[in-house]
Amino acid sequence: MTEKNELTKEDKKMLNSIFWRSFPLYAQYSYAKNGGAGFCYALMPAINRFYKSAEAKKEALYRNIVWFNTTGNFSSFIMGLAASMEKENSEKPDFDENSINAVKSSLMGPMAGIGDSIFWGVLRIIAAGVAIGLGNNGNILAPIVFILLYNVPSIITRYYGTYLGFTLGSKYIEKIYSSGAIHIMTKAASTLGLIMVGGMTSTIVTFTAKFKWMQDGKAVLELQDILDQILVGMVPLGVTMLCFYLMNKKVSFNLVLIGIVVLGIALSLLGIA
Repeated sequence: MTEKNELTKEDKKMLNSIFWRSFPLYAQYSYAKNGGAGFCYALMPAINRFYKSAEAKKEALYRNIVWFNTTGNFSSFIMGLAASMEKENSEKPDFDENSINAVKSSLMGPMAGIGDSIFWGVLRIIAAGVAIGLGNNGNILAPIVFILLYNVPSIITRYYGTYLGFTLGSKYIEKIYSSGAIHIMTKAASTLGLIMVGGMTSTIVTFTAKFKWMQDGKAVLELQDILDQILVGMVPLGVTMLCFYLMNKKVSFNLVLIGIVVLGIALSLLGIA
């Protein structure tokens, strides 16, 4: 494995730049890209370094501005790994560039699960508990203690994660590429990414029908029960697939979003949902 001290001066300069650029990951948040714009911004030092032609840079920027969401503290690891893969892509004409986003998608879920548990579920609670204890005793250092207890480990993780992602990528991407396993990994990563997106869709996209057919003051027919008997989650699945179809047909995301909002308001006013 390429160790940190074996990296060139240019490598370290690039990785340090990616590290600093990783902080505003969600500064330009959008429902269409989530942190995609921030991820692309963080990766620009690698893209500008490894690609020489304007067209190659454009393709790399477009490739890395897709939807991205994971715990910010662990995002730099994926950024470093993506930078390593972009390097391989720039050096090998037959490199499968689709594997870059496939690997990113497959890592987002696991990194978010681990990162949220450690930083939001454990470290933040411990830091808040210590700071609250100091604050109750009138210690003016309480907020500073909270900031330090939470942010010092977070920043260290973010910094070394950038280097770890890049150095691990340099070794293992070369190994799996030479063995021909890159295609298997891409397929597996794509499948895992689709599973993650499907799981998010089933929990985030919801629809509950309120329409009931009343007779003699009693509900004799409930629309939601009928929908559940046909297929549980049929409406959310249908809406999701419709949105995917429309955007695949190059319909503007904003237009699709407005249409969903208008449809939701109409169904609510009609007492259907």
